[in-house]
This record gives sequence, structure tokens and C-alpha cells, in this order.
Amino acid sequence: MQTYELDITDLSHDGRGVARHEGKAVFVRGALPGEHVRAVRTARHRQYDEARVDAVLAASPDRVEPRCAHFGTCGGCALQHLAPAAQIAAKARTLMENLERIGHVRPGRELAPLASEAWGYRRRARLSVKRVDKKGRVLVGFREVDGRFVADIARCEVLHPAVGGRIAELALLVESLAARREIPQIEVAVGDELAALVLRHLGPLSDADRERLVAYAQGSGLAIFLQPGGLDSVQALHPPDAALSFRLPRHDIRFEFRPLDFVQVNATLNERMVDHALDLLAPGPADRVLDLFCGLGNFTLPLARRAARVVGVEGEAGLVARARDNAARNGIGNVEYHAADLFADGRGSAWADARYDLLLLDPPRAGAEQVLAYLPRREVRRVVYVSCHPASLARDAGILVRERGFVLSAAGVMDMFPHTAHVESIAVFDRAARGNHSSANA
Repeated sequence: MQTYELDITDLSHDGRGVARHEGKAVFVRGALPGEHVRAVRTARHRQYDEARVDAVLAASPDRVEPRCAHFGTCGGCALQHLAPAAQIAAKARTLMENLERIGHVRPGRELAPLASEAWGYRRRARLSVKRVDKKGRVLVGFREVDGRFVADIARCEVLHPAVGGRIAELALLVESLAARREIPQIEVAVGDELAALVLRHLGPLSDADRERLVAYAQGSGLAIFLQPGGLDSVQALHPPDAALSFRLPRHDIRFEFRPLDFVQVNATLNERMVDHALDLLAPGPADRVLDLFCGLGNFTLPLARRAARVVGVEGEAGLVARARDNAARNGIGNVEYHAADLFADGRGSAWADARYDLLLLDPPRAGAEQVLAYLPRREVRRVVYVSCHPASLARDAGILVRERGFVLSAAGVMDMFPHTAHVESIAVFDRAARGNHSSANA
């Protein structure tokens, strides 16, 4: 393999250092901007090469020692070698570059980043499971950087402590089962009072295997769920009445959720994000608010504490049912929910044709392009957009500014996934005055 010395000038969207060699881009795993490194080429492509650091010859002042012994092999984190403040700064640059390059817009102001604790924050995760005969045991963990393999790890520093320190223990548990080759993954879901594991199994479990799992649940304090088929097949094994929940204390709201339901990964950051979004949207007691991609009601129910009426729309019927249950459980009556495919044309539906003053968007990675073909209507004065993918946010920001009559007033990042390259962000769009050519339009 070719070895060369490189000056690292930037950080890629997936956390690799960027350099050039003889005019060709090189993406270097383990390198940071400002460093001079010796790198080994690992893959060659027409437009770019891939490489890994062999030696750091001149280190960045932002380089730190990774806490996790498995960093560099496990693919769960990409940036543990970069100081947390520098991670957030890099994510902010990524957001602003995407807004200008893809959306051709820039915000009137950059919001201060939101951050929380950097370790033990993950309350949701999918762990791969594989019986590796060459090692003579089961591996449980995230995929390696080379995604073909399961990382051989003993603990995880970013998983919630209820589970993160038990990875080796889980591997031994699965190894003890007759069905050890029939379990491809374990889902982790952590509520405020209970942590749960969902074991996907491809064949029936014997009575002996079920007894071992129950005994582990009793000894560990973790809840065990089984998933023999699709999402609807998930059932509690022990305790049989296991229920997960989390609170938003500032809003006096308690959410119940099922272990495979979508909830934001970082509980503390989620609380701050909800407060931040509501403060930016600034609903008044007479306002009607539309919350699209509303899930369990993470934003809808807090909004209903402030606004006259809130309508939440979500594509997954099960989440809509649980959102309605959560509203009733919390005594919130000024909210309604609709199940609708938000990637299809919703024009003509009652919820889409209603009048709203404010709009909150929290779409998946694909963004909200289909919705923006017909919403927001002219009476909407402000949009707050929560994004998990800066490129789709940037594209949609261009639509809102150039086609829907808004200016991009503010945008900033939220560090939902410390030590990863994942960029969570939030943007505020205000209705442009007639004839206003704001500097928010690039």
C-alpha cells in the first residue's frame, strides 16, 4: 500500500481529515485539520483516495486522547480524538457551508450551539450480534469502521451507563443461549426509570433460553423484550408489565413509549432542544400551530401548553396512537393528531387546509421537500425547522426563502450525538415583508 505525507486542511462530513496529493482529494481516517500526517492509502477511486493515519507528525492543538479503548476500530464514534468544543465548531461550519452551497442562503444570525454531557448520553442504539467461530464466542457491539464486521468491544462510553458498561456481559449472555446464532441484533431503549433490551430472534426460543433471559433481567434490573418478527411482534418477556417513559419537567409532561419507538437519542439535549424550539417559535395564547413529523408529541404537547390549538401530523400510525394517549394521560385537550404520509401530496386533507399561525418541522433525513410544495400557507408567520441532516435542511431552506416567501432569520447546531459526525440543527424562518430583500438571501 502507498504511504505518503499529507497536510490536512479540512474535516469531511463523516469526520475524516481532508488533504490533497498530487491534485487529488484524500480522505484520511484519524486525521484532523491543521495536522501533518503520514498516511497509508486504503482505497483508490477515480476522483479521490481513502487513507488512514499511520503517524501524526504534527498534531492539532485540538487533538485529545480518546476515552474509549475501541476508538478507531468501532464505527460508533468518529471524533473522540477531537476536543468537544472543536467538534461543535466543525459541525457549525458544516451547517453554514451546506446552507450556502446547497440552499444558497445564509442566516441573519448564527444561534449559539446547544450541547450537553458528552459521555453516557445515548438512550437509543442498535447493537449488532454475531457468533464468530474463529473467536469461539459471541460479539455484541456496533459495526466496525469496516462495516462488514461487528466490533469486538467490552463496553461503550457513549451508551447510557445502564447498558454501556454491560457489553461484555451481554455477549456472554447470548453465548449462553442455544439460539446464539439466531440473534442478529439487540436494540437498546432507556427511559427515565427503566432500561430495556429488545432481542431480535430469527427462530423460536427454547424454554431454557427464556429462563436464562428472565434470570438475567431479574439480576441486572434491565427489562427484556423479544422480537420474533416485525415491529408489532415486540413483547415484554420480563418484567411482563415493563413500560418506558421520560419526562419534560419544565412542561410537566410525561411520555410513555415502546422500546422501538423513535425518541431523541440524547435525553438531556432533547429537553434543551424542546425549550429552545418553543422559545424560537414563540407561540402566543391565541396561536394555532402545526407540528409535522410529530412522532410521540415531543414538541406537540409542550406547544399545547402555550398555544390555543396544536395539530400534529405523523406518518406512523402507532406513534400517532401513542401521541394521543400521551395527550390524554397529561390532561392536554387542545391538541389533535392525524396519521398521514408526509412524503405524499396532502393537499385537500382537513389538517393541511386549516389555518395556522406557526409551523414546526422535524423531518427525518430526507427532509420536508414534499410538504413544502403546498405548505406553509400565507398566514403562517414563522417556521422553526429541526433537522438531523444539514444537506436536506439547506435544500428546504432554499425552497422556503425563494418559493414560499420567508427569510432565514437564524440557524445553529445542536450536539445531539457527541463524538460522531452527525449534525443536528435548528433554523428559524420568518415571513418576509413585501419587497424585502433580506441579507438572509445569499
